[in-house]
Amino acid sequence: MSEVRAQLREFLLAWFELHMPGSVFLWYDTVVIAWIALVAIVLHFILRRVATKFLKENFFEQRNIKFSQATADLIFKLVKRLSFVLQGAIVIIQSKLWIAEGTIFLHLVEVIINQWIILFSLLSLFTLLDIFQTISDKRTKQGHFPLRGLLQTIKLIASVLTTILAVSLLMDKSPLILLSGLGALSAVMLLVFKDPILGLVAGIQLSANNMLAVGDWLEMPKYGADGDVVDIALTTVKVRNWDKTITTIPTYALISDSFKNWRGMSESGGRRIKRSIYLEMSSVGFLNKEQIEELSKADLLHDYLSSKVVDIERENSTKKSNMAVKLNGRRLTNVGTFRHYLIALLKQHPRIHQGMTLMVRQLEPTNMGLPMQIYAFTNTTNWGEYEEIQSDIFDHILAVLPEFSLRTHESPTGNDVRLLVNK
Repeated sequence: MSEVRAQLREFLLAWFELHMPGSVFLWYDTVVIAWIALVAIVLHFILRRVATKFLKENFFEQRNIKFSQATADLIFKLVKRLSFVLQGAIVIIQSKLWIAEGTIFLHLVEVIINQWIILFSLLSLFTLLDIFQTISDKRTKQGHFPLRGLLQTIKLIASVLTTILAVSLLMDKSPLILLSGLGALSAVMLLVFKDPILGLVAGIQLSANNMLAVGDWLEMPKYGADGDVVDIALTTVKVRNWDKTITTIPTYALISDSFKNWRGMSESGGRRIKRSIYLEMSSVGFLNKEQIEELSKADLLHDYLSSKVVDIERENSTKKSNMAVKLNGRRLTNVGTFRHYLIALLKQHPRIHQGMTLMVRQLEPTNMGLPMQIYAFTNTTNWGEYEEIQSDIFDHILAVLPEFSLRTHESPTGNDVRLLVNK
């Protein structure tokens, strides 16, 4: 092969010397460069045309494979970059075929084309990883593994190795020499790549412990984050807050600091209502006979009051209590009856989850009054529906308070003070 190549080169040089005397080698090198460039350009268009036609008509359509427009664009971009790599290999082969070995011109061409091949090989790898990421993002159910962080780590490692290879080719030295020299720079490298290393470790821990995934509701007051996780990258986690702002949190901060993940609430199918209404203490008292009769007309209280009145009267009769004195015997209170009314209300409510905790309880009285707390779960986790259900329940509670002779506590306002002064 080398003899044929030498004979062909001698023939072309002789032809140029015969027809174009003077700068024979200049004419020869010019024609060689033009020929190599022409072949590379023609090959580029042929490869792109054939690859595009094959992918669209033979591969995707025959197998009924459907990709999103973003994924399809990345696939064609990958084919384009791979074609540049192949062109570089063809240029190297042609250069060794037409240019004499050991010349500076051949060495210069090899150095330039080697850098070309390395560059587009790296870009091809980047595009391939982007395709994996795009396909992963389009899945209906996101996995908990931080794929974006892993792919970014691969890109970082590939960039470092490619840079070492490119420099070693420029210096005409073995890559092992450069790698051995990196040992002295390890401290500097650890400092420069501190955040990526911490992010990679944090991403693995988040994945291994199933702590966070894209789509989770994350609450982290230290960083002002309260919203959905939209991206878990190598060094940062992006959270779209409910006000549509974006908060960026260092990935390693999710390991070193505490945060609240609302995924458990979303997966349970119920969202908690935990809200208190403050009753004025002076409105608390015993129910008289007329009030009991009136409240017994309510569907939610009829059975409770009927059985409760019988039990109380039986016990008071057995103990022979003097009911003329309010301190004697058992009596029904308006606040206790109100509490049982709320329990019955929640148990028959169609939007309250009956399989989860449901209670109405009194909390410790404060200067704000007597807290009556509703503790229950809705049967939906949708934020809008949840707020609607909660508001409807407390609208009703506030409206029925006068029926129990109860009042809510309100702190005096400026207008209240002015009215007292006018009196």
